[in-house]
Amino acid sequence: MLFSSLIFLLVFLPLTAAAVYGVVKFAGPRAAVPVLLVASLIFYSWQTPVYFFLIAGSIIVNYALGRMILDGPSRLKLVFGVVFNLALLGWFKYIGLFSSTLSDLARADLTIDGVVLPLAISFFTFQQIAYLVDCHEGKVDPYGFLDYALFVAFFPQLIAGPIVHHKTVTPQFSGPRFARFFPEDVAAGLFLLAVGLVKKVLIADGLAPLADGVFDAAGAGHEVTAADAWVGVLAYSFQIYFDFSGYSDMALGLALLFGVKLPMNFNSPYKARSIVDFWRRWHITLSSFLRDYLYIPLGGNRNGAVMRYRNLFIVMLLGGLWHGAAWTFVVWGGLHGAYLCVNHAWEKSLGRNITFGPAVATAITFAAASIAWVFFRADSFPAAFTMLAGLFGLSADAGPVLAPSALYSYPILAIAALIAFAAPNALELLEKMQRARPGVAAPSASASPLGVLTYRNTAVMAGLGALAAIALFVLMTSGPYEFIYFQF
Repeated sequence: MLFSSLIFLLVFLPLTAAAVYGVVKFAGPRAAVPVLLVASLIFYSWQTPVYFFLIAGSIIVNYALGRMILDGPSRLKLVFGVVFNLALLGWFKYIGLFSSTLSDLARADLTIDGVVLPLAISFFTFQQIAYLVDCHEGKVDPYGFLDYALFVAFFPQLIAGPIVHHKTVTPQFSGPRFARFFPEDVAAGLFLLAVGLVKKVLIADGLAPLADGVFDAAGAGHEVTAADAWVGVLAYSFQIYFDFSGYSDMALGLALLFGVKLPMNFNSPYKARSIVDFWRRWHITLSSFLRDYLYIPLGGNRNGAVMRYRNLFIVMLLGGLWHGAAWTFVVWGGLHGAYLCVNHAWEKSLGRNITFGPAVATAITFAAASIAWVFFRADSFPAAFTMLAGLFGLSADAGPVLAPSALYSYPILAIAALIAFAAPNALELLEKMQRARPGVAAPSASASPLGVLTYRNTAVMAGLGALAAIALFVLMTSGPYEFIYFQF
């Protein structure tokens, strides 16, 4: 079920909220745990009911493994748990890629077809691996089964993150705000939900014709002009930005409706002044997972610069592969690994003497990320190389590939760039609205921007309401697009 669908917004969410608040009124907040768990499993298996058995089986096995590890930690139990999760992920997500690659190398038909990729398997696999590792390291207090199952399946974060940590979310299910109706939480949640909906439907989906037109032409073997190539790349850069940013805002807002605060996962990454800064802002929880459970165990930066660069490169290669079952994603990850190595080497040597202004640094970072997006979006290496040839003016027989109807997306591209580079993000805007009420002390620097919504800026709220209404009208007339990160 898509967040940006009418069935979710007008049926599932209101019914779930009514059921949760109703059961809390009569039976207390702990009674909301099974209600939210059932709702989350319905949400996950809505279009493909057989997925219920996959996620339910994964939850049951990992919970049992976690209890076994807590009862008597051993490396063998941990290895078995990690292998189980990676084998599940490998079969459903990577068996097609690996079998087709083996077929090419062996020059024989060894391809395994027909394995359908279940939604969110990469996300709930990582969450549960982290849980098992923490069980082995003695960092887990035993949770009840329903709390653990809801931690994994909680629908606001299930499909595309954030990749939540058990210590961040599970204790909230017994907290004082969980599943209780606090007007300030509901107001802030609806605000973030509306902002995310507008980003997704009006901006990200509005840029799809530009990006798809150019990349699809390159995938079909048509050379593209430099102008079209740059339009396509920029359109996709902002499409995935607002698609993921919109989902992240909606996820945080939906969780807040039920008194749960999810971690920030997206913090204006195109304002970054380096690739290191970019990865502190883009998919923050994935970066944290890769750092804590892969980079540091590999040795991190403890064994000198060469080993540090090796570890960075390995982590980003695997991070690229995590994003999709295609070698183009591995190249995308490798590019970012190379970027990070160059970034750290520059800061260690030349960066002390040669500096760039903020605008130039941001432009260089954005350009590097945008070029890497070519491999992320392209359907194949030939398509990616065709796009790169167009970007650098190397296409001898290029011609226009964009349909006249795509031209209507150009104003959206300009608006997207202005918002991404100059406007506050949703959480910053929410905090500004908190600070705007006379006589109310501003929250401390360490306070969560998802605090009490004490003031509503009339113009902002009215404008947001109008845009959200337009987004709903677009959904009624054209239907929703899937979120890009759903495929991971």
